[in-house]
Amino acid sequence: MVQILVVEDDVHIAELVTINLEDDQTSLKSCYNGSEGFIEASTNAYDLIILDVMLPGKKGLDICRELRASNINTPILMLTSKSDEIDKILGLETGADDYMTKPFSVRELQARVKAIIRRQTLDTKTATSEEENLPLLTRKDLVVNQEMRKVELQGERLNLTPKEFELLCLLANNVGKTYSRAQLLHRIWGYEFEGYEHTVNSHINRLRAKIEQDPGNPEYILTTWGVGYRFSEY
Repeated sequence: MVQILVVEDDVHIAELVTINLEDDQTSLKSCYNGSEGFIEASTNAYDLIILDVMLPGKKGLDICRELRASNINTPILMLTSKSDEIDKILGLETGADDYMTKPFSVRELQARVKAIIRRQTLDTKTATSEEENLPLLTRKDLVVNQEMRKVELQGERLNLTPKEFELLCLLANNVGKTYSRAQLLHRIWGYEFEGYEHTVNSHINRLRAKIEQDPGNPEYILTTWGVGYRFSEY
């Protein structure tokens, strides 16, 4: 059973989301206050959190930031007002995996949620033909099991968000190749808007904090100054 938490103060929107996502394989719980939603998200396991930006109690951006700081890597889909471009950027930079603007298409919501859940629950039985038999990546003390979406460093499993995992796989599969921030944004997030490149920087910094012994002097994910990032050849 897929468990989804909806943190949205607009009861009608929360009901709309529930009606269109809930079925015999998916269960939803709604919280209408940010503080209540944060407690629920931080104390119970969910497969996805649908999180509004503007909430009473605790704001959505603060919830996202604090969950990621607590190493809670549940995928987060943020809901923003169409006019609040800065909220989209900040949401992605604080660790959200995707965002949608209000008013949103129900079909697009269903597609986004399905894609996130599929990535989150991927295993050898549900892997698509494109994802089957992916190689085990071993780079020094770092082991990336792409098929099982598992990362270990010196034998200890790391907790990565879906976007952190996808970034790591893309770079580690292409050792020495430099990707610009715009290329990474397009490949991992699918966004091509100028100004969103800071999202890549934020995720790279969080990824380095998890896999590098000294994030200030990385040995795995290197910066190609003035261009972007690459995985070390050595």
